[in-house]
Amino acid sequence: MTYDRPWKSFNEQLALLKMRGMSVTDEEAAINYLERVGYYRLSGYWYPFRQFSIHQDPKTKALQTNVSDQFHLNTHFSDAVELYLFDKKLRLLVLDALERVEVAIRVDIAYLLGKRNTFAYLDQSQFHPGFSNKKFYGVPAFLAWQQKYLGLVNRSKKKEDFVKHYLSTHGENLPIWVAVEVWDFGALSQLFAMMKVPDQEKIAAKYGVNDFKVFASWLRSLNHLRNIAAHHSRLWNRNIVDQPKLPELGEIRWCDGFIGKSDLIAKPFLLFAILRHIVREICPNTQWHHRLALLLDDFPIIQSDNKRTIADIGVVEGWSAWWSDVEESKQ
Repeated sequence: MTYDRPWKSFNEQLALLKMRGMSVTDEEAAINYLERVGYYRLSGYWYPFRQFSIHQDPKTKALQTNVSDQFHLNTHFSDAVELYLFDKKLRLLVLDALERVEVAIRVDIAYLLGKRNTFAYLDQSQFHPGFSNKKFYGVPAFLAWQQKYLGLVNRSKKKEDFVKHYLSTHGENLPIWVAVEVWDFGALSQLFAMMKVPDQEKIAAKYGVNDFKVFASWLRSLNHLRNIAAHHSRLWNRNIVDQPKLPELGEIRWCDGFIGKSDLIAKPFLLFAILRHIVREICPNTQWHHRLALLLDDFPIIQSDNKRTIADIGVVEGWSAWWSDVEESKQ
């Protein structure tokens, strides 16, 4: 295929948007955003304001959605900008919580495994054979994890003095309580999933989760969330590909409103609720969930006839009742 869309100046980009029905009340400001943020990045935030139509395929009878280049009436350039700015604040809040979770789970794993073996992460006997031998792109998971870990160590040797110091002073392998400091969230969640069931259960129970498989899925999904936020990708109305499992009805009360609702499970608010749950276990006096609630309350007022609300984030009905400190989140 040949790419046939030509380069356009910032003024031409703005003219194209106006031709498609977008209202621009401050052209200088709009040009400034196109110059600083870029047409393509902003297009993810004005995409919901494009006109959609549904047609039935005459042969297969399947419903098909067609997206028009034209915008809904009263769509303003500022609608996309306000959503972009909201999303930026949302990502920063999410990264704050993810850092706390990542650091705490690192300590949990290092403390538990390190008590048995200083270099437990290198010893396959410390892990569940059924999990660590599963294939990952044709390679046993434990071996694939070791390859990933070595890459992280080699990268850290170029940046972190503590890694160079330990390797030069104490030998070629880092003790697990040092090694965890070079893991990323992906390495963390993958190693957790390979741990023996009693070890997974012990850590999961610390965070009020009875089913270790549920907690392992939470960590995997939070890694997905971390990748979205860390790479500055659109988050607020994103469809979550790596979706978390939920406990049985009644085990964790706030989860009950999501059970069986695939549309909500596929949206980011469930992951924010999981962050709230874990962060409150790590820091009982945290204000993080209050800051996120305030941000949601400050969702942009959209001028377009095609209104956007926090429902696009996947908020569950009655969420504010259990989000506050009054509700006991675990039981």
